[in-house]
Amino acid sequence: MADDDESFTYNKRVNHLATIQEHYIIVRAFDRGVPEEKLARALNVDVKVIRQRRHLLAGICPDVAELLKDKPVGHHAFQKLRKMKPIRQLEVAELMVLANNYTVSYAKALLATSKPADLHKPDELKKATGLSAEQMARLEREMAAVSEDYKELEASYGDDLLFLVVASGFIERLLSKPEIEGFLARRHPEFLENFRSIVQATSLDQSMST
Repeated sequence: MADDDESFTYNKRVNHLATIQEHYIIVRAFDRGVPEEKLARALNVDVKVIRQRRHLLAGICPDVAELLKDKPVGHHAFQKLRKMKPIRQLEVAELMVLANNYTVSYAKALLATSKPADLHKPDELKKATGLSAEQMARLEREMAAVSEDYKELEASYGDDLLFLVVASGFIERLLSKPEIEGFLARRHPEFLENFRSIVQATSLDQSMST
């Protein structure tokens, strides 16, 4: 229970449920005999919405459900996943996690670049996108290249960040000496500006991460 004179806002302490977690709660309520109408009134939504959320994971690979169980994936994104076969679903889910992008637009783009063999009804996708086979192939190659770039960035991010922090610390120590800072200001002001930007950016990243 929260009192009006508390020093923080109520929403600051709210933990929002992920879509799949919400689905599990609704399924558990049904298993315990809670009627659809009562559940809809409690959640202030239409009965149709309750039914959709109850069957959220219908046609979704169990490995995908496990991977996305605590992710902010929208209901419409699951509709796009449902059009794919299990192996492609898992590939797309991994890409979404890697890119930290769970929007329906991203899911739709990954669906559009899927191979016909990876879809349940490839003819429907062709009609929906209006793209030729050549255009689909080009999109698929581009998305594959983007995925590889994400993987390379993920692999090198930790080392790159460590080097940046060490270099930033060294630069910050140099700039703390008035004679060095004065020399750069007089002779190389552009270097001084860049050095200050590096220190400031690194300090901001560290404060945000904490």
